[in-house]
Amino acid sequence: MTTNHIGELNPPNRLMLTPGPSSMDPRVYRALATPLVGHVDPWFRGCMDDVQVLLRQIFQTENRITMPLSASGSGGIEASVVNTLEEGDEAIIAVNGTFSDRMAVIAGHTPAEVTKVEAPYGKAVDAEDVRRAGKGKKIKIVGLAHGETSSGVVTDIDSFRKVADELGALLIVDTVASLAAVPLHVDGQRIDICFSGTQKAISAPPGMSPITVSQNAEEVFRNRKTKVQSWYFDLTTAMNYWGKDRLYHHTPPVSLIFALREAMRIVIEEGLENRWERHRTNQLALVAGLEAMGLELLVKNPADRLPTVTAVMIPSGIDDLKVRDQLLDEFNIEIAGGLGPLKAKIWRVGLMGHCSQKQYVLLFLAALEKTLLDQGFRLPSGAGVGAAIQSYTQANTAAAMSR
Repeated sequence: MTTNHIGELNPPNRLMLTPGPSSMDPRVYRALATPLVGHVDPWFRGCMDDVQVLLRQIFQTENRITMPLSASGSGGIEASVVNTLEEGDEAIIAVNGTFSDRMAVIAGHTPAEVTKVEAPYGKAVDAEDVRRAGKGKKIKIVGLAHGETSSGVVTDIDSFRKVADELGALLIVDTVASLAAVPLHVDGQRIDICFSGTQKAISAPPGMSPITVSQNAEEVFRNRKTKVQSWYFDLTTAMNYWGKDRLYHHTPPVSLIFALREAMRIVIEEGLENRWERHRTNQLALVAGLEAMGLELLVKNPADRLPTVTAVMIPSGIDDLKVRDQLLDEFNIEIAGGLGPLKAKIWRVGLMGHCSQKQYVLLFLAALEKTLLDQGFRLPSGAGVGAAIQSYTQANTAAAMSR
């Protein structure tokens, strides 16, 4: 057998303007490089306490079950669904993109009956449609994506909470693309199960899914007639490790937990309200720049636009991959393409956590202008950067007047 020499790992230093993962603060990289300890080490138990305190602050909850699952955001979907649904139950999932549809697909793996209430990609599902779909039925859960990563749509949670109350259902909310970037109050909005991902607006490495569970949902878990389909994602046993007894369940990714702890410290140091406003301001500048360049957005209603992911329509005659490849090769900037029915129709630009900064917005707009010009798209020189600068000036003026 031929032996090939494998060189030292030396990945490129990209600017990750994708819908996740996002680039990380140097402090988070340093946390990743700290010494490994055992997952039952008494010192590590104190680190776990810190992580749970920080998570509760970011979720804005007092829930007992609040912890990072050792899984991606899709693991958070699975845990939320399989712990609540069993045979004879009915679920309604609001679907307006790839990841809200994934919740419906995973729910379909349970013996429950699942109804999808859909809206076109680029629009939010109407809570009234969910109310009509559940009328006269005993609904166990209503599920939705707060931020639909595939299309850049944000959904109002409060209207769905009202409908879930009327239907007697638990409310499950996917905040993978919104947590720590978009206003969210788990206790105040009475969300029963809320899950997220670490690699997006928290700007930690991928591989963990923060989740928090209300007392009402805990009661549902305790009253199950059958075992949870998944041993790994059974929250009643997984919580034994993250609960006060710290009983062994599985070996967690210790170094990822170190990094998550530091990333969340950065979130809390900035302040949630400040962070929400930063994401909003930077996306408004990005949108102003894109529109000034003659580009259209998938999400037409500004109120429906997710601050962390902007879906840009690819102009006629422009090659999706050529633009993304040039941005990567020439400027070291990575953006994402569309998924499913939006493949080759949109670019998805992420301004998440560490990447949601004015300098990166202006750099991206300048790089995109040069790339589009090279690809034959005609646009006014400097229009994108100029419009973004004007947007920032207006935001600064408004902030000064409000003080």
